[in-house]
Amino acid sequence: MSATKPSSFASLHDVELCSYAATGEGRAFGELARRHGSAVRYLLRRMGAQAAEADDVAQDAFLTAFQRITEFRGEGTFVAWVKRIAARLYLRRLQRERRLTELAQEGGDEEGEVRRSDADGRIDLDEALKALSKAERLCVSLCFGAGLSHAETAEALNLPLGTVKSHVKRGLDKLRARLAPAEGAALEGRRGNG
Repeated sequence: MSATKPSSFASLHDVELCSYAATGEGRAFGELARRHGSAVRYLLRRMGAQAAEADDVAQDAFLTAFQRITEFRGEGTFVAWVKRIAARLYLRRLQRERRLTELAQEGGDEEGEVRRSDADGRIDLDEALKALSKAERLCVSLCFGAGLSHAETAEALNLPLGTVKSHVKRGLDKLRARLAPAEGAALEGRRGNG
């Protein structure tokens, strides 16, 4: 990397931007936030945050990432790293609001029967996630949206590992059923008629 700073950071790779940001270059980190801000907010919305709350937590996550940019080693992607920071900040917020106590007691409370609402078999993942209980949605979002392992999710949520695995399995089963192509339903109809 040259000693001079580029006039535009838009063409640089995330790792290069992180290197510049580690030297205190705010514009480089600003480019990282511009590139990945919507992905971080999207994860937080999937975890259950309302729009304004997702914006607040995302902003806090990027501020934390900027303060700790020297800890980013480039072993994974920058966006995955900042998503993990955001997920953990959101979970701390939930803990402060004592929502996790309610989740632990709630267990696997079902929010409704999974049903197909899109005639073409195409459905929005966000709509499918709404069919999950709060605990299932959080566990699935952390494991697949934030890239945490089951053990990391259990630690973050302060739940037993087996409970997290159960929530993830039930959540994925519901998502598969909801997002499965309509062919399965059509085949079942044919068997009953023939």
